[in-house]
Amino acid sequence: MRPETEQDYVEFVTHQANALCRTAYLLCGDWRRAEDATQEALIRLYRVWGRIQRKGAVGAYARKVVVSTTLDALRRKSSQEIVGGDDYFAHETDPADPLGVLENRLVITKALAELPPRQRACVVLRYFDELSVEETAAALDCRPGTVKSQTLRALEKLRTHPALAELSDLAVKG
Repeated sequence: MRPETEQDYVEFVTHQANALCRTAYLLCGDWRRAEDATQEALIRLYRVWGRIQRKGAVGAYARKVVVSTTLDALRRKSSQEIVGGDDYFAHETDPADPLGVLENRLVITKALAELPPRQRACVVLRYFDELSVEETAAALDCRPGTVKSQTLRALEKLRTHPALAELSDLAVKG
């Protein structure tokens, strides 16, 4: 790789690695797995950097690789492991967070972890990464109709999730 091309890669990673890792975390509910998936995706990106950069689709490609790497890791996990298991979410109230924002995030993350991987990916990409239906379909390598139906099913499940209903009640009362 030419030095100027490598510098472009380093700049991309510097500016986008955290966002890619956040997406991976929202998909799997485990920071270690998210970091591993992000690292694997960045290695894959490095291998094809010149070609992808010429096409001008670096961000979309990186996101697609992070999503596929994370979902592949979820498929390979052993049946004994639970993504976002109860011990992972156990915590004490943080005195530096009097409004419970961190606790709300944990509740949301736990609810996401209970969705099937494809539905979780649709919700994360559409509402956390703010992608269009078409961009989400490209990232998941599926049709826009699949994104719409999977997102609809996921939102129906999330609307009936007991912990999220409690959050909703608190937001209405507060």
